[in-house]
Amino acid sequence: MKKQCQECGAPFQGRADKKFCSDHCRTTFNNRLNSDSNNFIRNINNILRKNRRILAALNPRGKTKIHRDKMLEKGFKFRYFTNVYETKGGNVYHFCYDQGYLELTDGWFALVVRQEYVE
Repeated sequence: MKKQCQECGAPFQGRADKKFCSDHCRTTFNNRLNSDSNNFIRNINNILRKNRRILAALNPRGKTKIHRDKMLEKGFKFRYFTNVYETKGGNVYHFCYDQGYLELTDGWFALVVRQEYVE
C-alpha cells in the first residue's frame, strides 16, 4: 500500500502505521511541531541561569546583604526563580537553583547559598 510522507509528501511503502518516508523527515516534522514550546522553555531556562549567575557573582562568600538596585542593574528578573523555601519563622527565600535571596526592608536583600536541609 502506497502512502504519502507527512513531512515531504513523497510516496513510500511500509507498515500500516508508518507516517514518514525516513528518519530525517520524522525528526524534522517533530522538531518543527515542538519548536514553539522548546523556544519558550529555552528562554525561561536562560533567564533562570542568568539570575543564578548574578546571585553567585554578587554573593562570593555565601552570605551577603545587597540593595535591590544593584541586582536590577545587573539584569536580575525577580519574577523568575526555581523554588521557594519558607522557614519555621515565616521568612520566605526565593531560589534560582542553589542561589537564594530573602527580601529584607527598604529594598535590601540577604543573599544566601542553598543548604542541604533546604528542599
